Amino acid sequence: MHIIDSHFHHWPRSFFEMLAKRCVYPRVTRNADGGYDYRRKEDATGLLNLEPEWFDLERQFAYMDGLGHRVDVVCSIGPLSIHFSDLPLEEGRDHALFWNEEMSAAQRRYPGRLWASAAVPLTDTAVAIEVLDDAVGRLGLMGVNVPGSVGNDPRIDAERLEPFYSRVAELGVPMFIHPTDAVFQDVLEGYGGALHLTLGRVMEVSVAAARLIFSGIMERHPTLKIVMSHTGGALPYQSGRMDKNGARVGLPHPPSAYIKRMFTDTVSPHSLGMKFAIEYYGIDNVMYGTDYPCWMPSETLRLLDELELSPTDKQKLFYDNARRILNLRDAPPSTLASAAA
Repeated sequence: MHIIDSHFHHWPRSFFEMLAKRCVYPRVTRNADGGYDYRRKEDATGLLNLEPEWFDLERQFAYMDGLGHRVDVVCSIGPLSIHFSDLPLEEGRDHALFWNEEMSAAQRRYPGRLWASAAVPLTDTAVAIEVLDDAVGRLGLMGVNVPGSVGNDPRIDAERLEPFYSRVAELGVPMFIHPTDAVFQDVLEGYGGALHLTLGRVMEVSVAAARLIFSGIMERHPTLKIVMSHTGGALPYQSGRMDKNGARVGLPHPPSAYIKRMFTDTVSPHSLGMKFAIEYYGIDNVMYGTDYPCWMPSETLRLLDELELSPTDKQKLFYDNARRILNLRDAPPSTLASAAA
């Protein structure tokens, strides 16, 4: 089977080598395993502990090849997407441009097998649009990543950001929302990070998406294509509660109508979560995704087998939906020949 993994993490080592030279936070240190430890701020209660696997595409593709399928990948910036809004504006812009250049280079090295999306600093709307336009227009990246907050500011729905969302909609590219480690990490500290990783990240991404609904941003921009990570966070499970309270907002449609305009992946560690996401969003709005190397694709495939999907639904989930939703295109033959040379 030909598969597209819509939630895959490859991060450029060159970017982390640059960060390792910073003397202030956010910063990274090289760890004993040959990867990096990333910390947002000096007193942060947690860190991103990154193994070498995150930075070695050949090793990552070798693992995918061992699954017995042809697996193409869509790269997510994941929790690091907040980094570009944590920095002073000029530095955040420069780091986003650096990241986008590196991911565009990876996309060119693996045409038709790897697609990448853009980093943007959200601290200034005009700069965010400038970086977005450069990433999509000049570098050919296929979408954009936004964090669940602008640094520590949870107002992802701030009025000043509306032109940015308008531009994303105008370009027709998908906007990926992935949780980070800002708003809830310190509140849910302890237990070796288990409480935050279990609930904090889900809460953050769910609140961010709910803000885009309640603020009317999704109503005013009906073509805005939002891809929610992790089976939609808490939104599918709490959409009835959102509808119950949605009258306070004055939207022309219940909040659940906007949730069902979103798209999501199969990143859930149990088959019931996957099943409910498919039933709630509909099979046409869900894409196979694994969160690799955080979670193992072999386990995702095993859990999906428990759902006993029809061959038609499997084709949609594993391949067709990602091609359509994310506007993925085959690489031109000349590009493929160049990459093989």
